Amino acid sequence: EKETERLVAPRYEQGYCEGMNMIAKHRIWPGLLTVTALLLASCGGSAATTAAPKGPVKIGISLALTGDFSGIGDGELQGYRLWQTYANAHGGLLGRKVQLIITDDASDPNTAVANYENFITRDHADLVFAPPTTLLGAPAGLVAKRYDYVFPMAAGGAPLILDEKLHNFFLMQPAGPLDTGLVWAHYILSLPKSERPKTVAYVALQDPFLDPATDLVKNAFAGAGIKTVYYQIYGTEDQQMQPIVAAIAATHADMVVGGTNENDCFDIVKAMVAEHYNPKYLFFMNGPSYPVLFPKNVGSQNTAGIFTAVGWWPQEKTTGQSQFEAAYVKKYGGGRANISPDAVEAYTVGQVIAEAVQKTHSLSNSKLISALHTGTWPSLQGPLTFGKDGLATQGLTLMEWIKGTLHSVYPKRDASHAPEIPKPAWVS
Repeated sequence: EKETERLVAPRYEQGYCEGMNMIAKHRIWPGLLTVTALLLASCGGSAATTAAPKGPVKIGISLALTGDFSGIGDGELQGYRLWQTYANAHGGLLGRKVQLIITDDASDPNTAVANYENFITRDHADLVFAPPTTLLGAPAGLVAKRYDYVFPMAAGGAPLILDEKLHNFFLMQPAGPLDTGLVWAHYILSLPKSERPKTVAYVALQDPFLDPATDLVKNAFAGAGIKTVYYQIYGTEDQQMQPIVAAIAATHADMVVGGTNENDCFDIVKAMVAEHYNPKYLFFMNGPSYPVLFPKNVGSQNTAGIFTAVGWWPQEKTTGQSQFEAAYVKKYGGGRANISPDAVEAYTVGQVIAEAVQKTHSLSNSKLISALHTGTWPSLQGPLTFGKDGLATQGLTLMEWIKGTLHSVYPKRDASHAPEIPKPAWVS
């Protein structure tokens, strides 16, 4: 043991590897075969007795299970757990079980950064998956970059994270992160001019993703001659929405575009009902895509005619969809229309990483990063191809609540129902 320890000391590292490989090749000095195997392992070589890695594949994930982003975190947790169960029932990764190390970051960027430091340096995680939202993902991604860990993200990808130029970043959310509202703009501008709204009001949460995305829609409509009559960026999700909605109502805008998250969207709808203000066209970037939370918070009778955009919906036929839907409903209840879109995006992370591991026959993060920058990857959200910036290139689908159900309505090739406009009146 002392001799082995001496031989693997740092001052000998550059000189002994060639010799040890010769010993293994020619099988000389058989009495030290065990020592040779140990030395070859440290050199990156191999011997007949070298043991394969044992134990689970550890994956560290920081999730916002409390705080402002807890709604997203809860949905992602569902998706990751479902993927873990599926993966382990089918041999895990490279024959090793998957172990998820999940830690709450309380929606705090500093806590998320600390979590990823711990995953990598303390827990010795083989892989890490990104936290939800850009605000958490951008600083955490720098930690993963420093250690050269692949950093797959379920949803996010606003300029804040793109500006970091993370070579290890891959976003599973289809389409560019700022393009969420553009499918709505394309639909409205596809209508005959006589059917288009004449005026529009914009409200958006101050957020590295939401207010720039709202501005893109604003620019598209302004270029088409739709007049902006109200524009408001609000600071936090606990902003009182009643005064904002009252100001919008005073403009009598034909259309309202909301760059929202979940809770502020719910509050805007409830304030519109209270104000008896019913725009002809109503679109929110986030909120209506939650099939359980949305009707629960605004009243199922008041969902009709409200639009949103998604990358996946239950009627779509994609890789693993039937298995995923059945597993989700069995574990979390409800029907397939109740599936959280955040769960879909998180499950996709696991799917794609598992495919990359299988393709490379490796858990090497550098090999996975290289592999994901090329080719097309089948997934629950359709085939994904990642650009140099790590963004997936698949487009979004416009959805509308019709008779208590969320339907795909645009583009026509993806539609399960024709759009219904103008929006029906509220039910107080």
